[in-house]
Amino acid sequence: MTEPAKTRPVFRNINAFEDLPTYRLPPAGWVSILHRISGALMFVLLPFIVWLFDKSVSSEISFAKFKSAMNLGIGIYPGWFIRLTLLALIWAYLHHLIAGLRHLYMDATHSVSKEFGRSSAVFTLTLSLGLTVVLGAKLFGLY
Repeated sequence: MTEPAKTRPVFRNINAFEDLPTYRLPPAGWVSILHRISGALMFVLLPFIVWLFDKSVSSEISFAKFKSAMNLGIGIYPGWFIRLTLLALIWAYLHHLIAGLRHLYMDATHSVSKEFGRSSAVFTLTLSLGLTVVLGAKLFGLY
């Protein structure tokens, strides 16, 4: 006589509001997801980046307009919103660069251990956020 098959749990519907907040993502997972988000953010804001570059290097008058846009705003967007958008771009660039270098280093040296992945992910998150804070302080005129 054969034994009855063991019953296994069946997960058919995952509720994003109940299940995802309790899931603990490792630091390497956060770096990977944020790497994709930062790349998408830079792509979406590419017209704004081109406008920033154009206004900052065209002439002295356009640079003065650029500086006034940072203080007074542009159209319906206040100056703090423009600076916050610039801060998001600074973070996106720094995180994408550092995470990309991490991935290249891991690919080149075959460093795929769990310990190295965790430590390099924590380093990536710390460095990108730290540099963003320093450059954000400069952007908002704290030094």
